[in-house]
Amino acid sequence: MQIEPLRPKFRKYLTRHGLSEKYAKQSALFCVDPKYPSLNTEILKPREFKLYSFRIDRKYRAVFYFKLPGVIEVVDINSHYQ
Repeated sequence: MQIEPLRPKFRKYLTRHGLSEKYAKQSALFCVDPKYPSLNTEILKPREFKLYSFRIDRKYRAVFYFKLPGVIEVVDINSHYQ
């Protein structure tokens, strides 16, 4: 699995919230095994939008979609409990 480079606004968000190292760890884990239990990878509702998320930590998640088979693009990073 491959993850497209993050947009600058997401890199800034990660830095501002102290999540850069956690994101790097979780995204590397995602590339090796997207179904790894600690990632909690899931499809979001409504399912027809085909958006998914994986856990960065207990509070934050990365929302993504499959740009190509085996290639994802992160389209949002947010607090899971808004």
